[in-house]
Amino acid sequence: MKYVPAQLSYFLQHRPARRNLRQLGGYLLFLAALVVVYSILFHFIMAAEGQRHSWVTGFYWTLTVMTTLGFGDITFQNDGGRAFSILVLMSGVILLLVVLPFSFIQLFYAPWLEAQSRRRAPRRVPADTRGHVILTHHDPVALALIERLKYNGRPYFLLEPDISRALDLYDQGVRVVVGEPDSVETYRRLRVADAALVAATGDDYTNTNVTFTVRELSTRAPIVSIARAPDSVDILELAGAAHVVHLPEMLGRALARRTLGGDVRANEIGRFGELLLAEAPLTGTPWVGRRLRESRLREATGLTVAGVWERGRFALARPETRLEPTTVLVLAGSAAQFERFSELTAIYNLGHAPVVIIGGGRVGCAAAAALHEREIPYRIIERDATRARGEHYVVGDAADRDCLEAAGIHEAPTAIVTTNDDPANIYFTIYCRRLRPDLQIVSRATLERNISTLHRAGADFVMSYASMGANAIYNVLEQGDVVMLAEGLDVFRHPVPHALQGRPLGESGIRERTECSVVAVEQDGRQLVNPPPTLPLPADAELILIGTTAGEHRFIELFGRGQ
Repeated sequence: MKYVPAQLSYFLQHRPARRNLRQLGGYLLFLAALVVVYSILFHFIMAAEGQRHSWVTGFYWTLTVMTTLGFGDITFQNDGGRAFSILVLMSGVILLLVVLPFSFIQLFYAPWLEAQSRRRAPRRVPADTRGHVILTHHDPVALALIERLKYNGRPYFLLEPDISRALDLYDQGVRVVVGEPDSVETYRRLRVADAALVAATGDDYTNTNVTFTVRELSTRAPIVSIARAPDSVDILELAGAAHVVHLPEMLGRALARRTLGGDVRANEIGRFGELLLAEAPLTGTPWVGRRLRESRLREATGLTVAGVWERGRFALARPETRLEPTTVLVLAGSAAQFERFSELTAIYNLGHAPVVIIGGGRVGCAAAAALHEREIPYRIIERDATRARGEHYVVGDAADRDCLEAAGIHEAPTAIVTTNDDPANIYFTIYCRRLRPDLQIVSRATLERNISTLHRAGADFVMSYASMGANAIYNVLEQGDVVMLAEGLDVFRHPVPHALQGRPLGESGIRERTECSVVAVEQDGRQLVNPPPTLPLPADAELILIGTTAGEHRFIELFGRGQ
């Protein structure tokens, strides 16, 4: 009994609901007045025919005729009375059977259902909420971050101003809170002072507004903001962001690190303290066609071959792994070990043809800047002539074969596809693969669901805008340094599991059971890079591992999240 009054009370709090009820009430008064008028006319017409009936009978006859029940126990005898009956019947059909239900649904029932739906969407977090992550926008980066937070058991709340979208997300199991991102009251209801992190992933202007608004309420809440434009980094920091992630710059440089070209055989793709991670193509080396154990790379350089890429697919390196012309090694080691590797491979030059960059936006320009620092030549294909500045640009559409040939697609070692339109990236990838079956293609993906499609289209490497942004924000949250090497491939650290403490690394079974490879052991701030299999695993140390996302999950399932 208490539930219905509470619902009606919530419904009547809204001004449109009160206005609708007034309109519905006015219509019902009009119907009541019409019934009274018809009942009075009934008496006069019946009296003219010589019939006498009570006032109750008049109301009874009017209602039975208007509702089309028509019992037939009271009837008129002449044409005037029958014409009046037709008028009452037709008005009843229109006003009671058509207009009244429609008005009731439109003015009361539908708004009441909408109010009930609105009430389902939360507008504040529970009073005991602590250590949660607040996501201010519903976008690909936020969705990728939500998946990571859910997997690691971290509480989060997504802020959504649109009630319809909020309800859809709520029904999908997303922890959503309705509110405006530029309102101080919204963040008060989100308990921002007790939050572990506020992640602003919208456009630069909105993120600045969000950051400034949060700072009105809390000067200590950690805020991480995505920046699209380089100039926005300083503005967001002035607004109060503790960390600013210049995502196009990060993504462009990550794409550039995957490219072949120049005199450097090993391209650094990540750094984990003293541990360096790099990729090295085997094209043009005498190792092509051999098994990995026959290459004797570890004996010659001290580097660990952690895995191999083969046409976009990563696999752990095993002694029997066959090295093909398209194989790219994933190497782990120290700077000195990579210097020995460079000395060994310096004679196998990769050529100096320009790398082709499709798209001259922020990501494409960041990739070009990274290639310029490595002294690798490049050509940018850009449709917008106003963006084309300098000899490195080719103005035109990459869907035009003449444009691709003008950029040097037939000689290029690598094509980097950087547009923010995934369907266009898939198209360009298929086209370039058709023109050059031996070309290395590195592509950007905006949405995670298109990653596998880009691989099937022929991309050797795919870097996800959403995954990279989510990874960067999560690193700030955990104060860690998980390195994303490629989509689905990470380097991560983990305390030595209790079950493995004191056991030799070679007998731990980590590689066999999880398909993750231990590339370093860190103890007391010092790293032992590429530890030998005979090393007993210390109890107070951390393992640094490389593996796929699935392998990382298996490792956590087997050994837990901590000691």
